[in-house]
Amino acid sequence: MVHIFSVSLLAMLAGLASASSPPTQEVMNQPVHTMESWSWSDCGSPAHVVQLKSISLSPDPPKPGQDLTVTVVGTAQQRIENGAYADVVVKLGLIKLLSKTFDVCDEARNANATIQCPVEEGDYTVVETVALPKEIPQAKFTVAVRGYTADEDDMLCLDLQVNFMKSPFPRFGW
Repeated sequence: MVHIFSVSLLAMLAGLASASSPPTQEVMNQPVHTMESWSWSDCGSPAHVVQLKSISLSPDPPKPGQDLTVTVVGTAQQRIENGAYADVVVKLGLIKLLSKTFDVCDEARNANATIQCPVEEGDYTVVETVALPKEIPQAKFTVAVRGYTADEDDMLCLDLQVNFMKSPFPRFGW
């Protein structure tokens, strides 16, 4: 189910907002070539129930304190029933900020998403807008999402990297 990405994004943002301590000295001493950016990778196999085709953000890159619109395009290769869930882990370097299991169908209901369980086979485009907190630390974050069907079959594997470090030379695009 493509809505899992929205769950992972919201989980990541919750973790970022709750990270109240200032960035560590190690984070502050990052090389100057870092800049605001993000990337994703589908770590699943062709056998996974959900096949991601694309993920896009607006604005790109995301900006703390602004609304973020996420567009996810993917395919459900089989029906997804109530009981599907996702394990989400948000890390700052080696430090685990959040590790939580989400009921995918409950999250979709609670978010009043346009796609609800059961999800039939087919192609889907999900567009969701969230407000990013202003308090996101200037740091690099990773998010690992592992989704499973109600029958414990592999549903989705997604890895995200989000870098909120500021570029020291924004005019030059470095």
